[in-house]
Amino acid sequence: MKEKLQRLGGFLAGMIIPNIGAFIAWGLITALFIPTGWTPNERFGSLVGPMIVYLLPILIAYTGGRMVHGVRGGVVGATVTMGVIVGTDVPQFMGAMIMGPLGGWLMKLVDDLIEEKIPVGFEMLVNNFSAGILGTIVALLGYLLMSPVLTGISTVAEVAVNFLINARLLPLAAFIIEPAKVLFLNNALNHGVLAPLGVNAVEQSGRAIHFLLETNPGPGLGLLVAYYVAGKGLLKQSAPGAMIVHFLGGIHEIYFPYVLAHPIMILSVIAGGFAANLWFTILNAGLVATPSPGSIFAYLAVTPRGQHFAVLTGVLIGAVAAFLVGSFILKVKPVKVMDEETEETEDSDSVPGLG
Repeated sequence: MKEKLQRLGGFLAGMIIPNIGAFIAWGLITALFIPTGWTPNERFGSLVGPMIVYLLPILIAYTGGRMVHGVRGGVVGATVTMGVIVGTDVPQFMGAMIMGPLGGWLMKLVDDLIEEKIPVGFEMLVNNFSAGILGTIVALLGYLLMSPVLTGISTVAEVAVNFLINARLLPLAAFIIEPAKVLFLNNALNHGVLAPLGVNAVEQSGRAIHFLLETNPGPGLGLLVAYYVAGKGLLKQSAPGAMIVHFLGGIHEIYFPYVLAHPIMILSVIAGGFAANLWFTILNAGLVATPSPGSIFAYLAVTPRGQHFAVLTGVLIGAVAAFLVGSFILKVKPVKVMDEETEETEDSDSVPGLG
């Protein structure tokens, strides 16, 4: 079982790590050009939505399908992922990590089945139509079957967080919020559940702890510092740039791929979130509004008078806890470094006319 889990983690990492650059590009565009960014620009800001909804999931799906069955698997994997992208209202990174490899695997089965039965001279025609027909069928099935399942997962996460808040078990909310954030459900949780509750709390007490639960940049910062100190490979090299985008720019999505690349690292951000939420609860900390984006500067802007110590130390505690747990995990169970040269060679061998 342990070996199978390690293989799964390595496979997930293989889908995410090659696309880190695209995530950073999206994070920079978001931090700079959204209405609450550093240099708001409506035209440039229009890139943000299509990139997170279409580009990034499709890149992940293509990479996953290609890992299973070369370029043909990647093409079919990206195609079938459009079914779940269009069928839901949230960015489908989870759907891409399921549908991409599934499409590649199905394409491999079809190719193995018809490989010896294709008449000479009809190879290209049969290969193109088999990929097209398979992509059509699986994309439609993804739209009809997978989209409701993925939407249901989002709804369950929102209900669970709401329950913990009502039951006054706020520190435990980290066990739901942090995994949900990594699946890119952060906006649904923040704006759909926490923000409305926080507005009601502000009217009564002048501040709300709800605004601190999902937006805290501390755990993500601690995770990235852990990768920089104890990680290796591309994740270590790209961590400093991600820290700037995350902590100063407030784009938390930039660190999500670092968790998806090594899923056990979810324990790092959960530890950071739990420690920070416990501190916020003990000191009755709160903000007057949702910090948008969730940068340290936005935090300072919406921190009420007398709350700076409680809020900023909570951010620090979250970062330290996430760093300690993340560093320990990376030393005990390091990330496997991908052999890019081998991967490129394999890809060239899978393309007709190369290798």
